[in-house]
Amino acid sequence: MDIQNYKEQLGKTKTFIFDVDGVFTDNIVYLLPDGEQMRTANVRDGYAVQLAVKKGIQIFILSGGKNEAVRKRFEMLGVTEIHLGVSTKKVRLQEWIDQGLIDPSTTTYVGDDIPDYWVMQMVAMSCCPCDAAPEIRAIADYISPFKGGHGCVRDILEQSLKLKKFWLDDESTSW
Repeated sequence: MDIQNYKEQLGKTKTFIFDVDGVFTDNIVYLLPDGEQMRTANVRDGYAVQLAVKKGIQIFILSGGKNEAVRKRFEMLGVTEIHLGVSTKKVRLQEWIDQGLIDPSTTTYVGDDIPDYWVMQMVAMSCCPCDAAPEIRAIADYISPFKGGHGCVRDILEQSLKLKKFWLDDESTSW
């Protein structure tokens, strides 16, 4: 997809589906003695997510991970569609399409690794961070210049919000 087409599609996107690990995080996991795993998240990614939610853009989280701290973070940002512990993302996405929850022609998927491969091809546009797996970069319509956990989500959402004239308006200056 060339730059004009990807910008056009981002402007049409009504739903974003995001993987978590490797997109919102940098793939570094701290293993705690109790077996819990701790991750870091980019605050600016979070700002863009909450603004998109305020502006009526659907945000879905689709992750194989099961960490409840991840759920709490997205709930704090206003996301209601948080699906953790999903073993086969392709099946879940097809369920959403069949149920009419999403329209693939106005949906963008953001992933970074092999579990995202098939779902990225089921929607109108696919994106990934610049440090995604080679197979994912090969099929992505847009590769963010930012790494996962280092502004990739902000980059993609900011572009979409700007195209919709939702960036730097009265609502954008508050959380």
